[in-house]
Amino acid sequence: MRNDNRHWVIARRPSGDLTTGDLEFRQGPRPVAGKGQIVVRNEWLSLDPTNRLWMQEADTYLPAIPLGQPMRGFVVGKVVDHGDQENFAIGSYVMGIGSWSDYSCGPVANFFPMFDVANASPKDLLGYYYHIAPTAYFGLLDIGQPKIGETLVVSTAAGAVGSIAAQLGKVWGCRVIGIAGGKEKCDWLINDLGLDGAIDYKSEKLSDRLRALCPNGVDVFFDNVGGQMLNTVLNQVNIKGRVVLCGGISAYGKNGRDDTPGNYLRLIVQRIRAEGFVVLDYLARYPEALRAIATLHGEGRLKWRYHDVDSLEDAEAACIDLYAGRNHGKVMVKIADA
Repeated sequence: MRNDNRHWVIARRPSGDLTTGDLEFRQGPRPVAGKGQIVVRNEWLSLDPTNRLWMQEADTYLPAIPLGQPMRGFVVGKVVDHGDQENFAIGSYVMGIGSWSDYSCGPVANFFPMFDVANASPKDLLGYYYHIAPTAYFGLLDIGQPKIGETLVVSTAAGAVGSIAAQLGKVWGCRVIGIAGGKEKCDWLINDLGLDGAIDYKSEKLSDRLRALCPNGVDVFFDNVGGQMLNTVLNQVNIKGRVVLCGGISAYGKNGRDDTPGNYLRLIVQRIRAEGFVVLDYLARYPEALRAIATLHGEGRLKWRYHDVDSLEDAEAACIDLYAGRNHGKVMVKIADA
């Protein structure tokens, strides 16, 4: 077990997309739990699009991170110091909001006991069961409200949340079209996940391909991008269609500033319902999602893949690749062995 603590801190606010030097890799002593805190020896760190939002100066659904402080991240690991907290035993597994570091030190409220899901590893529990699959599950089920025979379109369909949303759409009887960047990702969507079609937005004209693949229009759009992609798909959404506003990657490099949807009147004319959400809204219903996800995964009807990063030192570069779409699966950073 390490006695030092390698960690990434926010060195400067990104002015656009994340670039080398916005974060700084430092080394210091292993933290000690203060009053109301625990220290977790991180085993896995999840890298997610929302990380870029957390780097901006303004608060989002979580408070902004001060400059010079450790970068926030979702982690899983073992408790090594519980201070005055008796509800977490030394050596017990926990998950929660920690930091890009060997050891996360934070308020006990930031962590909770690792989910108890049969045959699921700590990596799977953090990578998909913690926030990814529940986001897709609740967003599509509650906001998208898919019906058998409807057409569902998913942006960033080869990404972590998008791939789960697309597969759930198939399970729930929809015709599903995925939007992704690159031939390999589109082939994976069709050949491995069984989608009905895929659009490579990097090499194909989105509006033309949407009309070709969705001749009867779009009933549900699960959107992770926003921007011009949202505008384009809105032009194909049917009367009484639903738009699940899950993410806005196109605006993350603009510190959350975006002027879409530009064709706002389309929402009115087509009577489209567009609703945003954060998975934290559904914490009370998590057991429902975990049971459904575990069952479908166990039956082979829900698949996922990882893009593993083998060292904490490479976390910044891996996050830059994530925003550039160079990852192939859920990005996970291996920090320590069990």
